[in-house]
Amino acid sequence: MGDNSGQNRRALPGSERRAAAGYRRTGDVDPAAEIEVTVVLRRQAEGEIGASRDDLDTVTNALTTAGLRIVSSDAASRRIRVRGTTARLSDFFGAELEQAESRAPDGRMVTHRHRTGTLSVPDDLADRIVAVLGLDDRPQARAQFRYADAEQRAGHRTAEHAAAPNATATVSYTPLQLGTAYAFPDGTDGTGQHVGIIELGGGYATTDLDAYWQELGIDGPTVTSKGVDGAKNGGGKDPQGADGEVLLDIEVVGALAPKAAITVWFAPNSDDGFVDAVSDAIHASPTPAAVSISWGGSEDSWTAQARTAMDEAFADAVTLGVVVTVAAGDNGSSDGATDGKNHVDFPAASPHVLACGGTSLHTTATGTIQSETVWNDGVQGGATGGGISDTFARPSWQSAAGVPSSGRGVPDVAGVADPRTGYRVRIDGSDTVIGGTSAVAPLWAALVARMAQKRGALLTGFLETLYSGAAEGSTTPGFHDITTGSNGSYDAGPGWDACTGLGTPDGTALLERLAATGSAGATRAG
Repeated sequence: MGDNSGQNRRALPGSERRAAAGYRRTGDVDPAAEIEVTVVLRRQAEGEIGASRDDLDTVTNALTTAGLRIVSSDAASRRIRVRGTTARLSDFFGAELEQAESRAPDGRMVTHRHRTGTLSVPDDLADRIVAVLGLDDRPQARAQFRYADAEQRAGHRTAEHAAAPNATATVSYTPLQLGTAYAFPDGTDGTGQHVGIIELGGGYATTDLDAYWQELGIDGPTVTSKGVDGAKNGGGKDPQGADGEVLLDIEVVGALAPKAAITVWFAPNSDDGFVDAVSDAIHASPTPAAVSISWGGSEDSWTAQARTAMDEAFADAVTLGVVVTVAAGDNGSSDGATDGKNHVDFPAASPHVLACGGTSLHTTATGTIQSETVWNDGVQGGATGGGISDTFARPSWQSAAGVPSSGRGVPDVAGVADPRTGYRVRIDGSDTVIGGTSAVAPLWAALVARMAQKRGALLTGFLETLYSGAAEGSTTPGFHDITTGSNGSYDAGPGWDACTGLGTPDGTALLERLAATGSAGATRAG
């Protein structure tokens, strides 16, 4: 496989892949086994959504001539899903595939197809193709959540989550209580809005959701699941797996925006599955007000081509007026790396998303904020991610906030994430408490939906609007400034910092800012 003799070929920029962590070869791939991969094409023009018809036709014809089958193609998101034997796909893209075992981002050992090195494509396709994803289907991301209860943590099958501290939750909140603490706008409930949620594992049962809404005393939202690349809702039957992530996400959005329509996009935990789910969610009809992502991995664990494909999907979201909220990570300034250096999580590092960091929160008897600090429970207990990207440049709208010029600053905003001051949710028939920045992404997605409802339009230009009132060392209007605590290498302080960004929301004040600036809300919602 990977011969390609007699063809003029070029290396595909950004496709170089290192060996997976803990890599061990286990055998050869079956050359006759059929698999699917995603081919991502270039934009038809700078700043425009979609691939050109010429690029789509040229690449499609080359693939089919090589004996590969087109499963689907979409000009708007610039993707072609192609199927073929491992032998034909390896030959066409210049890959050497093998079966291997490695350590997944969540610490488990998994088996998967594996490749190293750089891909190549026929010379006349090289400028047209941005990425080829899915030949190597190693797990790409981890869920950014942590249980508060010691026994549940000990039973969670991932090494990362099982290593959390033994202290049980001292304080917990329902999403409704957090809506009060963060002053979500009165008279809003998400009516007329759509919210997408990305999941790379796990599932939910409707009976759990119905029971949770009843506990909260609300009528819950309409929740629909959609499968991507063969994945589907696991049905809420794996409490020791990713069900905690799935139900946490749905219950936070659903409780805070109960009249919104929620679509949960289930995809395989691989680079092609992740990109495909995000692209499907962003380009869905009706256009969602927000898409929530609680999965990620250190930005250097991605191939450059996968980062580019994902970031360009987020750029589409900005153009369409979709706010993508992303968890900043639960492993402090190192993002769980063991090289002694600082790292930020991706996709939170993308300059086209709202990166969400975490705090510890205590409220008064009336539900208002009493104190709020950076979430940091120590090396074993977890801490909010945050730092400066090594991959993405600082966007212009971050400069006035005092973000260093060396790169994109993470996070942008924050919310409670400490499992010891966590979220009361229902997971596979049991009430429990969960934390992690994975809870902050759906919290902000719900706030976006409610603000879009009030504005009567999608929140276009949202990131620029948030930072428009920011100044180095000063509290930004619409935010509770978090000035105490550290996530390891970075300390909180007045104004933006690499722990909690601009701070946690005062939703009512933030909505007033949007109305005053008039810069968000040019696109009609729904």
